[in-house]
Amino acid sequence: MNVLLCSYRNCSVGMRIIRCCGPDDFFLERVVFPFEVLTFHCPPASDVEVWAKDSLGVVLTEQLSADAMAMQQDGVLPRPEWLPQVPSRAVGVKGNASSVCLLPH
Repeated sequence: MNVLLCSYRNCSVGMRIIRCCGPDDFFLERVVFPFEVLTFHCPPASDVEVWAKDSLGVVLTEQLSADAMAMQQDGVLPRPEWLPQVPSRAVGVKGNASSVCLLPH
């Protein structure tokens, strides 16, 4: 199965829940603590949702495509799995850092 290596950085002071739904019943759900970086594998056509708790309960704060969160770039060899994986970009949540930013190598 073809998969993407994706990254999400929680730039807020509250916890976030990341839900990734993809083809062939793929599902991933993780809690991301404040300022933590989550890296995960998912199919290319997956949808990623970011959920946060507020005064009304848990609300959807952002919807992203897995393709937009992919760390690997065409023509760049991935690092061997035994080395720590360094994200080439991080995605923040709305109101904090909603842009995709390239990180220095």
